[in-house]
Amino acid sequence: LAVITTFSSPQLTENKKGKVIKMKEEKKATRQSYGEALLELGKENGNIVVLDADLAGATKTGIFAKEYPDRFFDIGIAEQDMMSTAAGLATCGKIPYASTFAMFAAGRAYDQIRNSICYPNVKICATHAGITVGEDGATHQMIEDLSLMRTIPNMTVMSVSDDTQTKWAVKEISQIDGPVYLRLSRLATPIIYDENYEFKIGKAVQFGEGTDGTIFSTGVTVA
Repeated sequence: LAVITTFSSPQLTENKKGKVIKMKEEKKATRQSYGEALLELGKENGNIVVLDADLAGATKTGIFAKEYPDRFFDIGIAEQDMMSTAAGLATCGKIPYASTFAMFAAGRAYDQIRNSICYPNVKICATHAGITVGEDGATHQMIEDLSLMRTIPNMTVMSVSDDTQTKWAVKEISQIDGPVYLRLSRLATPIIYDENYEFKIGKAVQFGEGTDGTIFSTGVTVA
């Protein structure tokens, strides 16, 4: 999901439909929003299963695990195994949400995603993407994950911007019959959209009108 900002002046307060966009003072990390949304989705759909690679506290899948321990699988520090297991669960009618840091999801497990997940109904939810993991060092700063995932056949790639969009996306991708890569961040960022904002997969959100310039942004860089 991207944002297109067009402008003729420095001040932008409305989107294309004339709706005012105001960032709230409250901040929340999209990984936290993911964990909360996953719990709600689990209540609605018994086929939702969650896998993690020894990072449930950081990816926030632990929120789901606490409520549904029988539908949560901690594979350990074995991201490649986790992706293969998720693919297997998908072939049995489950809807797996496999989570780890973006570096390990798109990097270490790329082979398994390419060869085992480009067909099954697996949702790869990668947290700590981009350079928002400064404290963890350069080895964890994954910036090439978007390009890697976009080359895989059938893969839907989504990079969400805030709490509202993340919670919508977590539920929305459960309706997609195929693989999805959902990109999430580590840091708490401003909440941009109100709860009733209508998003559409594959369609950018346009802020403002004008002809002097256009700025494209995606993920937490929108804030």
